[in-house]
Amino acid sequence: MRGPHNILRLVRTGATFERSGAMALALNALEAPTAIRLSARILAWPFKIFGFRGDKQYSPVLRALIALGPAYIKFGQLLSTRPDVVGEKLAAELSILQDALPPFSQKKAIVAVETDLGIKIKDVFADFTPPIAAASLAQVHKAKVISTGQIVAIKVLRPGIEKAFLKDIDAFYFIARLIEILSPASRRLKPVEVIKYFEGIVRAEIDLRMESAAAAEFFSNTQHDKDFKVPQVVWNFCSKRIMTTEWVDGIPLGDVPALKKKGVNLTELAKLIIQSFLCHALRDGFFHADMHQGNLRCAKSGQLIVMDFGIMGRIDLYTRRVYAEILNGFISKNYRRVAEVHFEAGYVSYEEDIDKFAQALRSVGEPIFGMEANQISMAKLLAHLFEVTERFGMQVRTELLLLQRTMVVVEGVARSLDPNLNMWEVARPEVKSYIENNLGPSAVVRDIVQSFKAVTKFGPHAPYLIEKSLRNALDFEPPKPRKRRLPALVGGILLGVVLGCMAILLLLLWFG
Repeated sequence: MRGPHNILRLVRTGATFERSGAMALALNALEAPTAIRLSARILAWPFKIFGFRGDKQYSPVLRALIALGPAYIKFGQLLSTRPDVVGEKLAAELSILQDALPPFSQKKAIVAVETDLGIKIKDVFADFTPPIAAASLAQVHKAKVISTGQIVAIKVLRPGIEKAFLKDIDAFYFIARLIEILSPASRRLKPVEVIKYFEGIVRAEIDLRMESAAAAEFFSNTQHDKDFKVPQVVWNFCSKRIMTTEWVDGIPLGDVPALKKKGVNLTELAKLIIQSFLCHALRDGFFHADMHQGNLRCAKSGQLIVMDFGIMGRIDLYTRRVYAEILNGFISKNYRRVAEVHFEAGYVSYEEDIDKFAQALRSVGEPIFGMEANQISMAKLLAHLFEVTERFGMQVRTELLLLQRTMVVVEGVARSLDPNLNMWEVARPEVKSYIENNLGPSAVVRDIVQSFKAVTKFGPHAPYLIEKSLRNALDFEPPKPRKRRLPALVGGILLGVVLGCMAILLLLLWFG
């Protein structure tokens, strides 16, 4: 941890927001308390000159985020899907961060492809286009493979992105530790563990071999899903900094007017997004965890096309069942069962009052029902949920953070297509189906069979294990009763007294 470097990084962040004029806009959009607004402005103003100027072709907030680097751009991408948190105007501005960032030069991209793949572009690809889209970590080019005639998308990492991103992560560690020191109540949220978890994700995202493997696994899981499309990986042209997939055409989900012009049913498309995410998370335990508009397309056939597999989430079978039961409890308004699941899973200590916890969960869930989605403030809802969990000492589950964050993003994207969509109602069929297939009588029988299979694997070792257990039992000798001795503490005190007396006696003899 480089403390001085990170302090300077934080100062520059505030200075950049103040210099670009983004500070006031961001704080107003987030509805920050007046005291925080005044404090932030007063602290940032003296350092204003040290902030980045940024590119004036962008609005102030975009200018600040782009100037500060990839980690801040990622944060802006998340907020772009939450118009209910930052407002419609700012959310529309931030959507530019998803796939319309300034690209790096065509020459640098060609050098990267030729160096990493050990080829000459002109010998392998025809029509290697300028960047089609540029994001925070990489940009995409379209090309034609000469030998097969296949049209492909070639993703190339930005030069020096690894160093820049990890420097930001280092600063985030500093912020997390500072928060833990200054706010003991925040420690239950495990801010340092959260940053560590996301650091692992980021490191995987900047190694395109890992992304290629994730895309291939996701394709395998979803290839038979109706109305869902994952581009297939072209392994011959993949490396650490280069990823190549088949080319797919579609309308970006951020271009709502174009979707309407093509006659796309926006409500059905919004439902498809939510239900696909839940299906993959619950059925497979492997889901796309960066489903913002820049990574989603709608094909002419109505298929939902998903791209960019750098951030994928994975949850085990037990956690999936817990998650499904919690969702089902909220959907069916069975708050007592939701509370029981939290206790059974160890999320809340049995020392707490389960009835009071269920009552608190009701205060979170009830406002959701009977209201249109555009009437619900997710920011206030999440703030209420954090208050409830803090009151009952619930620890944040880092393995669920990515799932929770993706749910927020997915809901934001769906609501951008249909503002009146109620996520809970849309989620109900998918959750019910999972509950029936994985928590009913057939699932119990399946679990018993799997457990029996696991036990039978030790069959060949059974004679040895039984013999060893019997020998240990026959050779066992009960411990002999020990003689009573003074406790160690009392013995230590007595020894100290004796030594002290001897020291005093020696001093008296010496000076006497």
